[in-house]
Amino acid sequence: MRRWSFAGRLAAALALTAMLAAAVTTLAMRWVPALLAALIGFAAALPLALWLARQLPRRWVRVLQALHDGIVSLRDRDFSVSVAAVEDAELSGLIQAYNSLGELLRRERLDLYQRELLLDTVIQTTPLSMVLTDDGGRIVYSNAAARQLLHAGRKLEGLSLAAVLTAAPPALAAALSASGDTLFTMEVGGEPEVYHLSQRSFVLNARPHRLVLLKQLTRELAAQEVAIWKKVIRVIAHELNNSLAPITSLAHSGQLLAREAADARLARIFDTIGERAAHLATFIEGYARFAKLPRPRPEPVAWAPFLARLEGTTPFRVEGPLPGDPASFDARQLEQVMINLLKNAAESGSPPAEITVAVRLTAPGFRIEVADRGTGLSEDTLRDALLPFYSTKPTGTGLGLTLCREIVEAHGGRLSLANRAGGGALVTLWLP
Repeated sequence: MRRWSFAGRLAAALALTAMLAAAVTTLAMRWVPALLAALIGFAAALPLALWLARQLPRRWVRVLQALHDGIVSLRDRDFSVSVAAVEDAELSGLIQAYNSLGELLRRERLDLYQRELLLDTVIQTTPLSMVLTDDGGRIVYSNAAARQLLHAGRKLEGLSLAAVLTAAPPALAAALSASGDTLFTMEVGGEPEVYHLSQRSFVLNARPHRLVLLKQLTRELAAQEVAIWKKVIRVIAHELNNSLAPITSLAHSGQLLAREAADARLARIFDTIGERAAHLATFIEGYARFAKLPRPRPEPVAWAPFLARLEGTTPFRVEGPLPGDPASFDARQLEQVMINLLKNAAESGSPPAEITVAVRLTAPGFRIEVADRGTGLSEDTLRDALLPFYSTKPTGTGLGLTLCREIVEAHGGRLSLANRAGGGALVTLWLP
């Protein structure tokens, strides 16, 4: 059954009141004058008019009060308040409009919250260090990478950036004191790391702010450097092979002709040319293998049998207990890495009993340490040992440690060199 509208109910109330007043007036005119009868009819209809005046707008008042409370809640960013529907033509449209607005704001707030949560998750998990400072130089926001880099993982908000930088490496403090973007190198965890610094100024909430971004570029630059070296090696190997093929063929033909002519001196010359050409071809082949290193194929590997397979190459001693958890790596490639490192340790002049290999579980990965008590590494060697073609050996190719680093980084790990206290070298591999 359709309810009357407010205008209809108001008209009915007025008509009912008028009819009551007219009926009482007509009845009273039988005994009193007309004017007095009209006053009696008005007086009789007045209580009904007052009662109807209070009853008719009661629903409207309740709905308007609920809408007022709902609007106050919207102003306070509480979008959970809704108004119950009523059977009234005018009020139902108003209530539906309010409830639709509240639902829309709820959905938009939920969507905005999800976006903020996603953005904060991205910012907090990115390796890019991010610091936001106000016009007074105080830090108002930082992410996890920035807290780890600048304050050992502790909270930075509220601190002065200048005060925080007093304990930072001088290279970082100098880079931040300059304006604009720059590249700089600083030591982190005992290893030199290359960083890119980006600074931007903008106005936030009518106040000037500065955003500082620090991105570690060591791995990217190393990968780019190795890629360039590989390209150079491929070009050189191609050109040399093109020249060596006819030289080798001509040397062989010369050897045959010298033997037929029984010319020992000429045969010796062509033999030497052939030997040097073969040596050069073998030399180039070694570089070509580095330039065409395949991607690793990681598989679960237990540490005890893996190290046991290395015992026949170079004498070494396993130091400490081995982790019980297996690792995931390409066993053939990592065997090549360990053989190169153990061979270098043996050639360093270290006693065989002092060459040790230790494997430790470090969340989230494994740290492998190859140590010796040899002559150690000079400053130049520590700086350049991982560069292609750098070697301290008279007959070295300069690719051993470079190949080791390439294999380890292809596994997502890191390789570092250091000198040991008391003499000797320490090579550390970290594998995820």
